[in-house]
Amino acid sequence: MSPSNSTQGKSLLRRAFDWVWGAIVTLYRAAVIVGVLLAVILVWFALRGGKPVVVEDNVALVLAPTGTLVEQIDQDPTQRFVENLSGEMPAQSSLRELIEALESARDDDRITLAVLKLDSLWGAGLAQLDELRAAMAEFQAAGKRIIAWGPWYDQMHYYAASQADEVVLDPYGFVQIEGFSLYNNYFRDALDKLGVEVHVFRVGEYKSAVEPFTRNDMSVEARQANLDWLGDLWGAYGRAVAAGRKLPQTAAADYVAGLRAGMKERGGDAAAYARDRGLVSRLETLSEFRARVAETVGMDPDHGSFRQIHYRDYLSAVHRHAAMKAPKKAGKAVALVVVQGEIVDGPGQAGQAGGDTIYDLLDDARRDDDVAAVVLRIDSPGGSVFAAEQIRRGVQNLRAAGKPVVASMSSVAASGGYWVAMDTDQIWAHETTITGSIGVFGLIPTLDKSLAKLGIHTDGVGTTALAGAFRIDRPLNEEAQAIIQLGVEKVYHDFIGGVAAARKLPLDRVNLVARGRVWSGEDARELGLIDEFGDLHQAADAAARLAGLEIDAYRLDERQPRRGFASELLSQFFGRIQVRWLPGLASWIDALRARADVQRMLASFNDPRGLYAHCFCTVSWGRGR
Repeated sequence: MSPSNSTQGKSLLRRAFDWVWGAIVTLYRAAVIVGVLLAVILVWFALRGGKPVVVEDNVALVLAPTGTLVEQIDQDPTQRFVENLSGEMPAQSSLRELIEALESARDDDRITLAVLKLDSLWGAGLAQLDELRAAMAEFQAAGKRIIAWGPWYDQMHYYAASQADEVVLDPYGFVQIEGFSLYNNYFRDALDKLGVEVHVFRVGEYKSAVEPFTRNDMSVEARQANLDWLGDLWGAYGRAVAAGRKLPQTAAADYVAGLRAGMKERGGDAAAYARDRGLVSRLETLSEFRARVAETVGMDPDHGSFRQIHYRDYLSAVHRHAAMKAPKKAGKAVALVVVQGEIVDGPGQAGQAGGDTIYDLLDDARRDDDVAAVVLRIDSPGGSVFAAEQIRRGVQNLRAAGKPVVASMSSVAASGGYWVAMDTDQIWAHETTITGSIGVFGLIPTLDKSLAKLGIHTDGVGTTALAGAFRIDRPLNEEAQAIIQLGVEKVYHDFIGGVAAARKLPLDRVNLVARGRVWSGEDARELGLIDEFGDLHQAADAAARLAGLEIDAYRLDERQPRRGFASELLSQFFGRIQVRWLPGLASWIDALRARADVQRMLASFNDPRGLYAHCFCTVSWGRGR
């Protein structure tokens, strides 16, 4: 049959379908070509860096972080693309960038004052904010004022804002200080109804991470231990607020206790109550606040606000000027390696501390002749035992090569987060650091009862008593349970033995302070689990001294995880280009992000033996956090 006859033999519907399909393919190819060309053009503009930022005289430095305050920007470029596509603010802000901006502006005559605006910051740790407050205090010591303004302050925002010279609140705002809490959902009854049996293996009565699967409430031991360290953090919070606002030590607690009566006296006016209690300097709308600051630095008619520069733009200008003025600082370096997020086996995803990735960074520092020492910055609740052990071995290798390692603990360095720190030469932390939780657990759920309710049963044969014993659709037999428990106990004894050897403490004493119990940094130093209180810079200085370097002569060399060429290119591209279009995209983006969060959570439980040194000890700041 000839082609013409074949075409004529097709039905009208088939010919219409072929035409539509051909059009779709053509449009798809055209879209790909246009997309590639557009991407090349935009990447070219991104890599050029755009118009240089100019810092004018007599401007205000605006400190307005967004999203989560992190030790190191480590974000999936795809997520950054989604944020920029929808016009969202960055989901991560670097603590070091905020501090560096304050340090640079301190002696910069072009910067007259700083404005702190925190209402778009929705995640930060107490110890991180301690370091920010310290940088703010140094800025103020140079004779420069800091003014905080907010439509409202939760207790996270207020902790930082209380260090400012003025705390300004919108007349319809509020200061939501309520105290610290730790609440969990407990699933025992739900799991029983579903027929899911969770087999728990642990050592230590305080390793409460498994309690949500085995109980309907918090155990007495966990309740008391949690109240102890939460009380330490709440006490530190109150002292900091009192010092910043020049109020009595009990000001924060008194504010909470008197909230109901105080609001009733003022007809429900929460802002007036905060002002009268001394937590707020004055009440002003944003327009009023802008006009008052403009009296000092002038008004920018194009911006409709006072003359200002955002801290990220300011740093960009400072870095550009430094690069043009002088070559990169030579000499020996102290490498900065960040352990941030849950510790997972393998390379890990963005936002996780992959055991292989961190080990490689440590090993690169070991082989780099320009690196004299390493500071290991930790903000992690732990995770996979195997991954934490890989990181610890990387620390040991550095020390064996004659390169000292100092741990710098941020807000959380507990369980596996402590595991990776225990073999360092020194451990630095804050009074408000959450640490300890020296313990191990394993969880294995079995679904045989759940499946039986649906009429599904599992049967078969195996060549040994253990063949198929660890399937989740079969009951976990006694022998398998005994084997897992023995493994957990062995790892726990390795943990406390390692702490005892590294910290030069008796094993019995370590066992008493271990058993999964969480400690504040304040208690941890008294117990010998940490050495000194101090920030990242002080820890880096300590590492330099151990390496025999002059404090003013070394450079801090931050090591970034390698994400591959494509990932790095996307990261640069999406970090500089904002595409604010396609309205109505928000719901699709939210669904995509929710799915990614669930996948990331499930992927974090990937220890090859199912053993974890993990602390579920996140402090609730209020407002559902």
